[in-house]
Amino acid sequence: MMIAMGNRLKIKKRGLLLALAMTIFASSAIAQSAFDDPGSRDPQGNASGGLVAVNNNLDSGNVTLGSSSQVVLLFRNDGNKQVTMGAIDLYPSSNVSASIAQNQCAKDPLDSGAICAIALSVKGLQPGRFRVEMLIRHDGRSRLITSVVTGVVDSTDGSRTELINDVEAIPVDVDFGSLSESRTQVQPVVLRNVTSKKITLDSIFIDATPQSGYSLEADCDSLDSGEACIATLTWSPVQRGPATGVLVVKHDGPASVTAVPLNGSYEPAAASEADVFPEAIPGKGLLTASQSEVDFGTGIDTSSAITVSLVNVGDAPVTLTDIRMSNDKNGVEISRNGCAPGTMLDPVEACPMTLTWEPVREGDILDDIQIHHNGARGILVMPLRGTATGAVNKDSEAIFFGGEISSAPYFGGVPPLSSQDLVSSAPVVTQPAVTGSEQAVDSPSEGPAVEPTPAVQEPVRVAKPVIDVRGALDGFRITSLAPQRAIIAGPGGSRVVFSGEETVIGGILWDVKVRSSAVQFSYGEQSVLLLFDKSLTSFNSNGGQSIGGNTSSGDDN
Repeated sequence: MMIAMGNRLKIKKRGLLLALAMTIFASSAIAQSAFDDPGSRDPQGNASGGLVAVNNNLDSGNVTLGSSSQVVLLFRNDGNKQVTMGAIDLYPSSNVSASIAQNQCAKDPLDSGAICAIALSVKGLQPGRFRVEMLIRHDGRSRLITSVVTGVVDSTDGSRTELINDVEAIPVDVDFGSLSESRTQVQPVVLRNVTSKKITLDSIFIDATPQSGYSLEADCDSLDSGEACIATLTWSPVQRGPATGVLVVKHDGPASVTAVPLNGSYEPAAASEADVFPEAIPGKGLLTASQSEVDFGTGIDTSSAITVSLVNVGDAPVTLTDIRMSNDKNGVEISRNGCAPGTMLDPVEACPMTLTWEPVREGDILDDIQIHHNGARGILVMPLRGTATGAVNKDSEAIFFGGEISSAPYFGGVPPLSSQDLVSSAPVVTQPAVTGSEQAVDSPSEGPAVEPTPAVQEPVRVAKPVIDVRGALDGFRITSLAPQRAIIAGPGGSRVVFSGEETVIGGILWDVKVRSSAVQFSYGEQSVLLLFDKSLTSFNSNGGQSIGGNTSSGDDN
């Protein structure tokens, strides 16, 4: 028993000696590092680098596929000096992209014991677990720290084959819809780099058949992180039915390619009858008319006229280039006064188009008026209709010739004048007539003085006013003709005119001259010739009579 107690005392002494040795070694170690920076140790005496991560391995939870989540990381300065944070490098796994959303630690130097935050944006590209390594540089003792963010990319539909590309396309597919008219459609596609690195676009093209009608215009060479560009797609339908294709974007990102499906359908409506007046088009003139059809009616056997207004209802000027009819042998004439080739109509401006019809035969007229212009559609076609019961005899029409009347007013604007009005309105000047007795007084020859005869005062007429007499005798015709006189019939009845005398017809004072087969009415330098229609004579109405039966030449003289 004494031996056992001695052994226990020996073991206890050895323990005390070992504890004393360890205490001396620790004190020696502390004393040896007493000259070090006090801030390089933590409260337990462990060496510290200054900047540390509050949560070195942070679990961010689930990130939805295709969306971005914000993860906040906290950092603390455990040293006794200010620490300035430097560059931050991110190393994400292949199924996510990561970028620094906000860095508060880089704004100002971090004081001792202070905490700052860094916001990390993580976007899920493919379902599965992910890991993002952060490598942070600073000017503390350790110079470099790391932090880790982990989590799971969750797919909402449970699919693990969907890929969120490095170059994101917005929209993910382009549908032009169904068109009933062959009009060009334009749609934009935005291409955006959703990674944290620069991506170079190698090529952008459309993979489709030539009959699809797709075309592309894009100028995208490279995209920095978060940068975007626009590719413009144009669809011009060329054939009936669906049109499909794919917009292909090749790049140097991990996925290497981005595809955007293209769809469209062209179903043209059945063709309908074209309207007389088209719809207005911005920047173009639009020519319309006051009537959609020119109809002279029925029972026409004399000269008839209709005036139609041509109006520019567009927002640009319209110039008339040509006005014609499909058939120019139906007796219809278009007046060159008013609407004529070369006429320009400003917006809301109009011009008159006058059509005169002198039927050349009995029956219906089926024709069209073609008005060419430089506005919308380029041509205006108006139907021309009418029914004639008799032809107009042009042999008895009045013929106008002679005189300069370009600046003369039209006769219709001049009130009718009688011969007495014209004489009374003329100024009278007194001019003594030269007689033989006056010559005797003025002559120095000798002889008895002869008392002069009073001069005879004669009225002197002024020149006739210049007016346009065209059309003044329309409707008049010669019913009887003799060498020195003729009978003419008109709207006011029949009257006899004598050759070499003056007569008032239609409000104009005419000088009359009877010819062998016509009567000439002169007004100044202008003349109107009425031809004698021999079809009205008894010779033509009774074939057995002689030519002399129509003139009564012995009595008319």
